[in-house]
Amino acid sequence: MPRTTPGHARVRRFAVALSALAVGVTATPATAHAEPAGTSQAPAPVEFDTRGCPDRADLPAGAAPADWRCEVMSATGRLTLGRIDQAIDVPMTLTFAEGTVDGEYQQVFGEMKAAPLPVLGTTWKVTPRYAGYSDFQADDQRRGELALTFPITGPGVPHGCTIGTDDAPVHLVLQQTDPTTVVSRDPLVVSFGVADDGFAAPRVSGCGRLGPALDAVLRLPSPSGANAIDLDARTALYPYEQLAPATPAQAG
Repeated sequence: MPRTTPGHARVRRFAVALSALAVGVTATPATAHAEPAGTSQAPAPVEFDTRGCPDRADLPAGAAPADWRCEVMSATGRLTLGRIDQAIDVPMTLTFAEGTVDGEYQQVFGEMKAAPLPVLGTTWKVTPRYAGYSDFQADDQRRGELALTFPITGPGVPHGCTIGTDDAPVHLVLQQTDPTTVVSRDPLVVSFGVADDGFAAPRVSGCGRLGPALDAVLRLPSPSGANAIDLDARTALYPYEQLAPATPAQAG
């Protein structure tokens, strides 16, 4: 069964505008890049890998490829979580599909990838991980929502030790901080900023006897207002009509 999240009754005008811009996008390779607007001082192009896009077979029953697209987001920024205050220099990537079935907006999550983040002053690392819920249909209140856990790794840390669990994750409600800008039209790529400084972080879970020590060192639990995530994102939009269906080898 595909993982979907319910749509709101009203789609934000921004999403409609992006859908209009998406018409005519012709990029089909599994990996594409977009040159940022600017000249010789522009940063290196961002690579977008569509292999994490949900396959057509994973879209809801009745989904027409003409009405669906895959979005591939790459984001860097900063995470503050309890004692953790770390730049996200290696881009986090996230893919999902969105579209309509019988006029109803739906989404299907693809995948999320993130590099481990060091906890300064320790040998531990935490890794942002998708925790089973997302909603990226923007509205007047927020740009999107995302549930995360943060597995902890390092010497002496048992497998399964984590900040947040799938049943009680860290829940982000992302607000837009920088306006949406079209970076490229082939493929269609937009940039924007998002942040959340209102989420709380729980005590560690699954850490055995090390749990109290980890809580003390990481300053957990950490209340709302003491944590933050701030991201500079670029998102490439690929209509499913222009994405090659997965081969049996890719699908397996």
